[in-house]
Amino acid sequence: MYYLGIDIGSTTLKIALLDESGRLIYSDYRRHNANIMQTAAGMASALYNSFGNIEFQITITGSVGMGYAERFGLDFVQEVVAAAEFIQQRHPDVHTFIDMGGEDSKMIFFEQGKVPDIRMNGNCAGGTGAFIDQMATLLNIDVSRLSDLAAQAQTVYPIASRCGVFSKTDIQNLISRNVSKADIAASVFHAVALQVVSALTHGTDIKPNVFFCGGPFAFLPELHKHFRSVLQIDETVCILPDKAELIPSQGCALMAQRQQEARSFSLLQVLHTVRFHKETGNTLVSGRLPALFADRAEFDAWEASKKAVSVPTGNLQPGLNRCYLGVDSGSTTTKIVLLNEQGELVYKDYRRNNGNSFQTFLSALQDLKTTAAANGSEIQFAGSAATGYGENLLKTAFNLQYGIVETIAHFMAARHLKPDVSFVLDIGGQDMKAIFIENGSIRRIEINEACSSGCGSFIETFARMLQHPVEEFARMACMAKQPCDLGTRCTVFMNSKVKQAMREGAAVEDIAAGFSYSVIKNCLFKVMKLKDVKELGDNIVVQGGTFKNKSIVRALEKMTGRDVLFTDIPELMGAYGAALYAREQNQKQA
Repeated sequence: MYYLGIDIGSTTLKIALLDESGRLIYSDYRRHNANIMQTAAGMASALYNSFGNIEFQITITGSVGMGYAERFGLDFVQEVVAAAEFIQQRHPDVHTFIDMGGEDSKMIFFEQGKVPDIRMNGNCAGGTGAFIDQMATLLNIDVSRLSDLAAQAQTVYPIASRCGVFSKTDIQNLISRNVSKADIAASVFHAVALQVVSALTHGTDIKPNVFFCGGPFAFLPELHKHFRSVLQIDETVCILPDKAELIPSQGCALMAQRQQEARSFSLLQVLHTVRFHKETGNTLVSGRLPALFADRAEFDAWEASKKAVSVPTGNLQPGLNRCYLGVDSGSTTTKIVLLNEQGELVYKDYRRNNGNSFQTFLSALQDLKTTAAANGSEIQFAGSAATGYGENLLKTAFNLQYGIVETIAHFMAARHLKPDVSFVLDIGGQDMKAIFIENGSIRRIEINEACSSGCGSFIETFARMLQHPVEEFARMACMAKQPCDLGTRCTVFMNSKVKQAMREGAAVEDIAAGFSYSVIKNCLFKVMKLKDVKELGDNIVVQGGTFKNKSIVRALEKMTGRDVLFTDIPELMGAYGAALYAREQNQKQA
């Protein structure tokens, strides 16, 4: 009799075959790319070629494993339980167990005479293999090269360790400063180690011996080195076993061995099942949401009705122009607005920072000067104000008159266009702000913290992954007939859900519309923790570059039952509010 442990994770499928003595005699590890049955068929064929039609007992584990265990009537154990079984049988001297998978990380603390203390990450990808994969993609290298590069590093830089999108900004900043890929790779590993340790220890001491397992540790030796550095321990108290990626699957096989009366299967039975059994059960195909628009005619009528809301505009005049400058220096972009004495928008500029807010703003001012000169105009700044991440830097460096908190700038812009506004939702590249207004004053403000799911970068990432420009992705969403319900997952984790939807035949436009719903669900239920849409009032204004995507505006209307106001320059509303503030302050002093 043989014993087979199967670990079906979010990104990989692992099997471990033990003989009657408990010795590992065969293993396989493959990325499944959401094609789990096809991957399993390939693994079963390879096993058959090595052993023929053997019989074995099976136990399954893994984040995706439970559904398959239920589907095929197999025994299932939670992966930390399987890992704990392996440790207790094979390494009873271990005190701390650290495991990293594709979309999860885990710690188990063992104490003599006590039940193992199990910790797992939540719904964030920081400290997981998927996070490392995304960073490798950003550097345009294969993930297997990260370890070799990190071994050559001279310096470790601090980067965001919690969210893949925030880390992306930090890394782009390092790239713009010509920091070597070797130093960036080491910085990624160090950030992962910090995230796992800080998120899962919760004040518990990590005592030797420390056991490491999971694919990232198995295939990225430098990652293990950075964990030792963060934990301040040496190799003598660390255990990194051969085939560290197979520990939960080996634990499963050991548990199967203990169940003497368990059902056994022949390998031909298994091979036939994975080749010909059609997957059933709840799938994304059955999880659909209402279409954003019934047809093109409804979309055209809706779009025409929204065009009535526009910011008053004018032109730079030949000669002297007294203007008010507003600048919004954001995490990924810099926005400039120029208002004349009448409050009309006479100039605007929107550009990416590329990791250097100072140089970006300087270049924008030079372009403004060139444009004015070509028109025979001379600009005199009657007032100026900065807002956003780079507010203090630009205010000090360029001697701007005022600095204004971002939420106040967005509130002023919304109130100027709709005096009775009751709620403002601003979604930028990496942040979102929800402003609740009562009787013309701010009553409450909610902002996202360490998660960027639902922000502009979230949509950009998946538009690129599906090989569509963001603008086209937005248009496709508006025409979707059956939007997918993708939930409100972390940006990095959403990747596996999208692959699953595609594998089950979802059209790209249905996935695009699903993202629009996901953005709004994230805002309403994760960030604001809304219990009743009545809290938003009847006069909703949306701002931020994300709302250039009209499918997201429509998703908000669908989910709240409210008519939503947005302008023709949603991405500039922070800068617009700053310019209005500068104009208002100077008029008060006049």
